[in-house]
Amino acid sequence: MRAGRLAGSRNALTSALLLLPAAVLLWVFTYQPIVTTVIDSFFSTARGRRPSVFIGSTHYETMVADPVFWKALVNNAIYAFTTIPISMALALAMALFVSGKLRGRGIVRMAYFTPTVLPMVAVANIWLFFYTPDYGLVDQLLRHFGGGGANWLGSKETALGALIVITIWKEAGFFMIFYLAALQQISPTLMEAAALEGASPWQRFRRVTLPLLMPTTLFVSINAVIGAFRLVDHVIAMTRGGPDNATVLLLFYVYQVGFGYWDTGYAAALTVVLLAMLALIALFQFGYADKRVHYR
Repeated sequence: MRAGRLAGSRNALTSALLLLPAAVLLWVFTYQPIVTTVIDSFFSTARGRRPSVFIGSTHYETMVADPVFWKALVNNAIYAFTTIPISMALALAMALFVSGKLRGRGIVRMAYFTPTVLPMVAVANIWLFFYTPDYGLVDQLLRHFGGGGANWLGSKETALGALIVITIWKEAGFFMIFYLAALQQISPTLMEAAALEGASPWQRFRRVTLPLLMPTTLFVSINAVIGAFRLVDHVIAMTRGGPDNATVLLLFYVYQVGFGYWDTGYAAALTVVLLAMLALIALFQFGYADKRVHYR
C-alpha cells in the first residue's frame, strides 16, 4: 500500500511539473493582465508628477454617461448580430459545396480560404480600393448595372455595413475549414440509410448532417463572437471610427482612449466591461447551447 501511495505521489508530481510551464504562461499572459486591468479600473491615470490614486467606481459612472461608449456598444451589437450568422451560414454553404464531387475542388477550396491568410492591413488596403468613390471596383460595378456611386466609407449610413462585408469576406473561409473537416467525419452509411428510408436531400441535411455538425457549430460560434468583439485593425486602417463615430467599436474605443487620449484608467474600465460581456456570452453558449449539442 505504501508503494502504491509513493507511485501515486510521483505521478501527481510528474503531472504538476508537466503542467507548470503552461500554467505559468497562462497566468502571466492571461489571468495576471486581467487582474491588473480590474485593479487599474478603480484608479486614476497617472499624469506627470501626479500619481495614480484610488477613485472607486468613477470610471464606471463616467462610462454610463459617455455617449461614445453607448454608440460603440450599439455599433458592436449590430456588427456582431450581422457578421456572425451570415459568415457561419456562408461557411457551411461553402463547405457543403466543396465537400462533394467537384472538378477543380482543390482550387475552389484554396480560393475560399485565401482571404483568411491575408494580413489585416493588406485586406484593408484591398477594400479601400474597392470602396474608393467614382473609380473603385464597387462603384464601377454599380454603374455597369445602371446604379450610382457612393462614398461607402465616408457616409454614416454605409460605413459600418462596408466593414461588415469585409469581415464576412475574410472570416467565412476560415470557418469553412472547420465545417469541411466535420463533414468529412460523417459516415456515408448514415446518408445512405436516410436515403433508403425515403428522406429528401433537405431532410437528410436537417435531420442528419446538421445535428452532427452541432459541436463544430458551437466551436465556430465561440470563435465568431470573440472575433466580432476584437476587430480593431480594419477600423484603424480604414475609418478611424468615423464618420461621426459610425464605425466606433468597443475594442477600438478602448484603443482610442488608452493610446490616443492616454486615459489608461478609463480604458481599463472599458476593457473590464468588454471582458464581462464576453464572459456572459460564453456562459450562455456553454450553459444553454452546449446542452443541445450531440457529441458522437
